[in-house]
Amino acid sequence: MKETYALVTGASKGIGREVAIQLAAKGYHLLLAARSAPELKALCEELSDAYQVEARYFACDLSLPGAAAELAARCKAKTSTLSVLVNNAGFGVWGGFSELKLSDQMAMLQLNINAVVELSHLLLPLLKEQRQSYILNVCSTAAYQAMPAMTVYAATKAFVLSFSRGLRYELRNSNVSVTCLSPGPTETGFASRAGLDMLEDLAKKFNMQPGEVARAGLKAMFNKKAEAIPGFLNKVSAFGATHLPKTWIEKITANIYKR
Repeated sequence: MKETYALVTGASKGIGREVAIQLAAKGYHLLLAARSAPELKALCEELSDAYQVEARYFACDLSLPGAAAELAARCKAKTSTLSVLVNNAGFGVWGGFSELKLSDQMAMLQLNINAVVELSHLLLPLLKEQRQSYILNVCSTAAYQAMPAMTVYAATKAFVLSFSRGLRYELRNSNVSVTCLSPGPTETGFASRAGLDMLEDLAKKFNMQPGEVARAGLKAMFNKKAEAIPGFLNKVSAFGATHLPKTWIEKITANIYKR
């Protein structure tokens, strides 16, 4: 068993939950964060029993200012051997920029961008103290294109991709490796929270399972890869978004996501 810890945000369900399970199977002690205390408590008990690891949880809403700093402080108080940081928490909202509530969009910026930056900055000194450490930032294929009707969400993910690659380069000669995981449609409940219920039937035809996405992300992380895009169609989509004229991609995306 590794005497080292992993912090996973957004760990109560979906990709974050699967990442926590797979890290526990590898012997990592866990610090799990999400909004739902009952779900986190049940998961910690499950993983402690199944893999004989220590699993602690912190119920917090990282979309609130100050929450990331508080979480970092609680993690540092708990352990000095943190070697994995998984920034997975995030959400999206669907609709025209001017029609959506500004408060919802600002909360999305706080969670998808600010919390990632804060946790990375505040915990990096601790990660540097370990023999080998990893940061896995869970992004999205939305990072590779503008997405009318999900304008702010796609912009937040473009930030995470750019931030991850820049930070990775800065740390290239250190013991900390940074990987960006960019899944496409995944069976996580994201579409429902984003208000995309009308597209759920379409998404189900292309959805990947959280377990396989988590497996691909952790494999890339431990192999010190810069990016991971699970799924052949998602790789093709990201390639097309990068190489085809941006106006084409924006028109196609707008037609898919229009209200």
